[in-house]
Amino acid sequence: MSLRLASYYFAYFAAVGVFLPYWPVYLQDRGFSASDIGTLLAFYSLSRLAAPNLWGWLADRSGRRMLIVRGAGIATLACFPGVFWAGGDFVRLALVMALFCFFWTAALPQFEAVTLGHLGRDAHRYSRVRLWGSIGFILTALGGGPLFGHWGSAVVPWAMFALLGLILAVSLRVPESPRTAAASTRGGLGARLRHPAVWALVATGFLLQASHGPYYTFLTLYLREHGYSETAAGALWSLGVLAEITLFALLPRLLPHVGIARLLRYALALTVLRWLLLGSGLTPLPLLVAVQVLHAASFGLVHVSTLQLVQRYFGPTHAGQGQALYSSFGTGAGGAFGAWFAGWLWQALGGSLTFLLAAGLALAALLAATRLHEDLFIEVDTD
Repeated sequence: MSLRLASYYFAYFAAVGVFLPYWPVYLQDRGFSASDIGTLLAFYSLSRLAAPNLWGWLADRSGRRMLIVRGAGIATLACFPGVFWAGGDFVRLALVMALFCFFWTAALPQFEAVTLGHLGRDAHRYSRVRLWGSIGFILTALGGGPLFGHWGSAVVPWAMFALLGLILAVSLRVPESPRTAAASTRGGLGARLRHPAVWALVATGFLLQASHGPYYTFLTLYLREHGYSETAAGALWSLGVLAEITLFALLPRLLPHVGIARLLRYALALTVLRWLLLGSGLTPLPLLVAVQVLHAASFGLVHVSTLQLVQRYFGPTHAGQGQALYSSFGTGAGGAFGAWFAGWLWQALGGSLTFLLAAGLALAALLAATRLHEDLFIEVDTD
């Protein structure tokens, strides 16, 4: 079962490994400005506001999470060819991106709940499964540099289309996770939503993801401006994910001994340092290597920590809606805001000042995380 789960993460993040580093290059080569690129990339995150909550509610009601995942895969594959119709027209491309991102981003929160359902009491093994997504990202980010450098950015949407097809194909091999018997006692969804720690977690996710806006939207273009090739940019993206893989491999040994909320706060502090280094305006290779190694904290450690906190806070019965809530109002809204503000600030202030402001957002996320609890609802029965 772990192999089937891992294959989905591999395919999904292989597509992300093309989209995040090279989609901005594709857009720039079509004549879009920095503010246009920021706005278009915001649709990727903005779609996570509504879509995951709708699919999360349907999945929790029906118990058929993999049906939602497969349906989202089919719809994404059907919508994506609109990119070729849109060409360099901003309005058309915005419409197509809003549509295919609405379905693409719907699948992952439900698949996360499926994975944790299959792992059950072995949830600490999640990072060993998820690291295959990071391997998929590395292969496409690293391979995409020379590929797109040689053939041009026009190949980027074709690579995306092929990988979206692979996501759908591997989803057909993953069965539904076992249903958890529900208890008819205290601690329903309403009680969870009224607890301040839940909204502190959402605020942490929003601020942290917003701080990543300049990084996800403009890192490749930033490196291009400072004389680095697409191949070098792909290698640096891959280095960050390689650090993430190393962390995922070590986490099962760390988690039983260190509290999840404490690990999250450590990760947020390192994220502040990461954006300060990029905001220094210095771009020698050793500094960029250090910045990318810190990706293990700012993404890897944050992702595992918040995923397990959501699972603890909402319990198995409301896991789908909990993951969707965090994905929508935390990382989704934060990512959309981050991409949008990065586009406008990048054009007005340049890269260095934009990254310094991102460090301020990460610091605010760290302050929000001081309100989190390790054991909220662990002993509360679900309804």
